[in-house]
Amino acid sequence: MGQQAIEIFRDCIPLFNALSDPARQDIILLLAEKEPLSVNEIAEASNLSRPAISHHLKILRDNHLVSIEQKGTQRYYSLSLNESVHQLKQLIRVVEEECIVDHS
Repeated sequence: MGQQAIEIFRDCIPLFNALSDPARQDIILLLAEKEPLSVNEIAEASNLSRPAISHHLKILRDNHLVSIEQKGTQRYYSLSLNESVHQLKQLIRVVEEECIVDHS
């Protein structure tokens, strides 16, 4: 496997870690349905506490999966997947090019 493939795999580790948690998956799916939402609105739709939701949103934000818009005293969260989808597409491309062997 080439150095580029290894680097792309390594670069995706934080993204995979962020996406591996079921609570964060639920938040992403909720935002996909009803964005933008405040922390309170997300907490109302979840069985997690508001501080736990805030923690998960910070991880999602740090990994460029959600963005924040400030409206007055409220912060509203929306999906922001372009960067991470691009990163995953790069990984898929490299895997297809360097790791899949055509036996036909």
